[in-house]
Amino acid sequence: MDSAASDRLHPNASRVTAAKIVIAGGFGAGKTTLVGSISEITPLTTEAVMTAAGTHVDDTSAVPAKSTTTVAMDFGRITIARDLILYLFGTPGQTRFWFMWDELMRGALGAVVIVDTRRIQDSFVPIDFFEHRDLPYLTAVNCFDGAPQYDVDELREALAIADHVPLVLIDARSRDSVKQALITVVEHALSVLTADPPRTTTSV
Repeated sequence: MDSAASDRLHPNASRVTAAKIVIAGGFGAGKTTLVGSISEITPLTTEAVMTAAGTHVDDTSAVPAKSTTTVAMDFGRITIARDLILYLFGTPGQTRFWFMWDELMRGALGAVVIVDTRRIQDSFVPIDFFEHRDLPYLTAVNCFDGAPQYDVDELREALAIADHVPLVLIDARSRDSVKQALITVVEHALSVLTADPPRTTTSV
């Protein structure tokens, strides 16, 4: 059977859906690493070498080997299934670049907030950002070598996230680990978007 005939019999077989996922988190949490580990194309990065001018602005105490930083965005693409392609947009982590976040999240299906347990407080702003804009997100704890480890309940309490928000443990260097997190955020976003709206009652 030729492809044209197959498409007529299965009209949705060749339909491909593209979705945008934002990757956010604090400075040095692993956003660029995550995009680079999963992207099937050479990722677009906007890494700049850190200079002495940023010494008192960017806290590198938890990531002393870090010598570059994202100044605009990271971009990658991954085919999750035959009919689903995800475009990944990694945000810059420093506060002075947060003005770009609204543009990066425009049209996004969902977001991943990467958490570094050495600096959990850096995750509060990204979490608040997506919650206030009603964008479905999950929290992905990046398991750095030697970083403090906590159980899921402790992490939920520390991050003050609701029970319905997925929390997963990942290794941002592992393609399989990142892929599973992306599948989870897509499933979560679709469940939120297709959920029945709350019913309202009218008093008489």
